[in-house]
Amino acid sequence: MSFRLKAAIAAAFALSAAAAVTASDMSVASETLGSATVLPIEAGTASKPVIFATPREVSQPLASAPQGDTVISPDSDVQATSLAALVDAQGAPEELDGDMKCLAGAVYFESKGESLEGQLAVARVIINRARSGRFADSLCGVVYQPSQFSFVRGHGMPPIREQSRSWREAVAIAQIATDDSWDSLAEGALYFHARRVSPGWGKAKLASIDNHIFYR
Repeated sequence: MSFRLKAAIAAAFALSAAAAVTASDMSVASETLGSATVLPIEAGTASKPVIFATPREVSQPLASAPQGDTVISPDSDVQATSLAALVDAQGAPEELDGDMKCLAGAVYFESKGESLEGQLAVARVIINRARSGRFADSLCGVVYQPSQFSFVRGHGMPPIREQSRSWREAVAIAQIATDDSWDSLAEGALYFHARRVSPGWGKAKLASIDNHIFYR
């Protein structure tokens, strides 16, 4: 076989091998691009396409439900469409002591038998006073402050019927007010009095609920 013939055969084999490699590379590139996003290349840039990974799906947080709709806390199983439902969700009252018993006791004696809204407003007054810097800085301190609540006897309160529905409601309202889990109709109030009296305080009136009038 002549030298020229051998050279021609070798060149043919080289071209065939190069074509096979190119076809294999194109197949791999096609599979890669099938699961990715390819952006077009502007003039003057490199010839290879820019490849970005497929974007991850992002879940959006739930928007807050408007007041009055069913509200479900992501960290709790409690849901309520009304103050009454929220009171029922608190369950049976546990043994109380300290500030929570003072707060529930004040709700019980000041607004027993009134609407849940009225009881919540009384609880909010006591909490607001404790936070205001103008009264005692604890709930028991506010409740037992001299000449503030007529049910107080010295540094104590009368016996409570702890098996009654009124006490269960008072405890639930005290917990709701402490957790600030329901807005009161008398938000920001620091004072209240019974409708039957007219003390002439000259304070800003916020709300009239049941037998009480609330002021800032």
